[in-house]
Amino acid sequence: MQYNTKMNRLPMPEYGRSVQNMVDHALTIEDRAERQRCANTIIKIMGNMYPLMRDLPDFKQKLWDHLAIMSDFKLDIDYPCEVVQAETLQVRPERIPYPTGRIRYRHYGRILEQLIKQAMEYPEGEEKKELLHLIAIQMRKDFVTWNKDAVEVDKIIDDVLEYSDGKIRLTASDLEFNSLELKQAETKRPVNVQQKRRAKKKTN
Repeated sequence: MQYNTKMNRLPMPEYGRSVQNMVDHALTIEDRAERQRCANTIIKIMGNMYPLMRDLPDFKQKLWDHLAIMSDFKLDIDYPCEVVQAETLQVRPERIPYPTGRIRYRHYGRILEQLIKQAMEYPEGEEKKELLHLIAIQMRKDFVTWNKDAVEVDKIIDDVLEYSDGKIRLTASDLEFNSLELKQAETKRPVNVQQKRRAKKKTN
């Protein structure tokens, strides 16, 4: 018995071994016209395997690209469109730079530090005041996630002062939220296990 694991690796496994055998047979046909007819038949079979994708604008293009790949770009036929080249498949994407800068306070994250830097560039006015208010809400959320017992207003004020190199001085009134904002800021508060047990005893 011949197992698939002992056979050559399929370049396009989604079409199966049978279609790959057809492509391998097409490579052995010496007559160009007959080889072209064989390739057209293979394309029809490949298309019938995915009928729901026939309406896609580039479906035919993909089929011919896949045929070229399955033949290892050795099938000498008249392609009806420009097919993918082997060189383009081997090109690696550019490396995405990973941020390596130090995060001053990990519970706030890097984005909040960048927001405070942008707020420093805003001119004084309602727009800057609103931005600082949104930053304060986010800092309260992050602080609640980190410290479940209490939100230290003075600590948040000092952190903003440190982030802005002393240029942004918030007051306690800047950290006063309405009921909706306060509820949103405390949605991430972790539930204390002992508090859950006490609540359960009360209900019982």
